[in-house]
Amino acid sequence: MKAWQLTDTNGPDAYQLNEVEEPEPGPGQVRIKIEYSALNHLDIWLSRGLPAPKHLPHTGGADAAGLVDAIGNGTAGFEIGDEIIIDPSFSCGQCVHCHNDDIVYCESFQILGEHRPGTFTEKIVIPTINAVRKPAAMSWEVAGSFGLVSETALRMLERARLRRGETVLVVGVGGGVSAAALHLALAMGAQVFVTSRSPEKIAWAVEQGAVEGFDSAGEFGAEMTRQGGADIVIETVGPATMRQSMRAAKPGGRIAICGSTSGPKMELSFPHLFFRQLEMIGSSMGTHGQFARATEWIGSGRAQAPVGRVFDFGELPQALAYLDSGEQTGKVVLRHPD
Repeated sequence: MKAWQLTDTNGPDAYQLNEVEEPEPGPGQVRIKIEYSALNHLDIWLSRGLPAPKHLPHTGGADAAGLVDAIGNGTAGFEIGDEIIIDPSFSCGQCVHCHNDDIVYCESFQILGEHRPGTFTEKIVIPTINAVRKPAAMSWEVAGSFGLVSETALRMLERARLRRGETVLVVGVGGGVSAAALHLALAMGAQVFVTSRSPEKIAWAVEQGAVEGFDSAGEFGAEMTRQGGADIVIETVGPATMRQSMRAAKPGGRIAICGSTSGPKMELSFPHLFFRQLEMIGSSMGTHGQFARATEWIGSGRAQAPVGRVFDFGELPQALAYLDSGEQTGKVVLRHPD
């Protein structure tokens, strides 16, 4: 079978389509024939060594959905042909954190496509705990693409203790996590504002239900203050927007941070932080329970999971270039061969 694998860390062009051995499931595992998978910025960062895969060649991809086509010996509860969404969060399954569904704190926590071979392949073997039933009403394009960003966004909103009627500001809308945060926050009863450098993305977010949008490169903190301030700010950009995000938060506001695409470091004004009683909350990925809740939100239609553009499996280089351009709104998806 074929898989797109990183052979170097000199950029997205290092992905090559290679012939690889078809995996066989063991006890407690199922093999999934992938129908659709999706790209994340993680796939680009890995190609640039941020971080570098532990082993090369490395199969990328964190999201996918498909059909069970083989079942490990002694594995119960699955049948050939079952429609499955892959939960990309892996852990040891034995420690106290795993037993409490706090798997993000497990010392063996791994992300599919980063720490272990991922979904840019025809078939993949996963533990049954990572095999989530696809809701019948959910399209394959959505099933194969919503997972990583939606569980990440849901964890941010849950860690920030979102309550119905509160105001959420999503910074840098249009990317996967920010688009998921927009839709989940709306579904959870929030009033949502957004920022972007793109007027088109702001217009898209307003069409989706956002109240208003502001220029990410401008004084959006002051703009948000005039709107009464944000109870929660969803931050994925980092140093380029953090000062304005802190200004945008009302006193006692919570800033949930899951990324820093504009760089890893910045100077922080501590008086602004403590005099205004702000909370800064780090968050990354999600638990199996949060993945299940995200699946329920989207599968029931209460929250949307927008797909921006679909490429064929053989067009991964073009899909990566499109994602890297920043032009996308919603997820970039791969359609796998029959």
